[in-house]
Amino acid sequence: MVEKRNLIISVGREFGSGGHVIAEDLAKRFGLPIYDHGMLDRIAQEKNVDKKTLEKYDEKPVNHFFSRTVSGHSSSLQDNLAQMQFDFLKKRADAGESFVVVGRCSETVLKGYKGLITFFVLGDSDVKLRRVMDVYGLSEPEARNMMAKKNWKRKSYHNYYCKKRWGDAANYDLCINSSRLGLKGTADFLEIYIRTRLETEAGGQMIKK
Repeated sequence: MVEKRNLIISVGREFGSGGHVIAEDLAKRFGLPIYDHGMLDRIAQEKNVDKKTLEKYDEKPVNHFFSRTVSGHSSSLQDNLAQMQFDFLKKRADAGESFVVVGRCSETVLKGYKGLITFFVLGDSDVKLRRVMDVYGLSEPEARNMMAKKNWKRKSYHNYYCKKRWGDAANYDLCINSSRLGLKGTADFLEIYIRTRLETEAGGQMIKK
């Protein structure tokens, strides 16, 4: 029997790539909690603040026209929420918790923690477009507009807090196009990669499901 190891799976994603669905699938396969927008429930409880207020600023870029920093303290609600999320993730990692996290600059925020494995999920434009149209019931122009806005926000948010660029392959252990294998096939592939990593880092011992 192999000693239980700390495992943190970080999933960055393009909008429409199905990265969030894949992250949820991986969380189920490994029996791990997933931290995404649901993280706001925990933070709202811990900080005694309104969850709906936090949701408005989740993974949103800082508006420089309406914020300023004095003595290291930012007046930006986006910035304050981002820092609360980063602290939340670090606290869990410091405690040795295993989990899956979607976005939130986690590949950078948690860099250096033992057991961190980082992915970025992208996809073909036409496949992403069809998925967004189907999931949200949008016309093609509406879906294209939504994709552009969501990806701009994610990119701006990430690049504000991280030195390496959003989606840059050098920033992740593995970047994968979900359009090639489909969502389940991509999750299958990533599961094999994760288990192989765990086996290798455990000195060649088999990690069982």
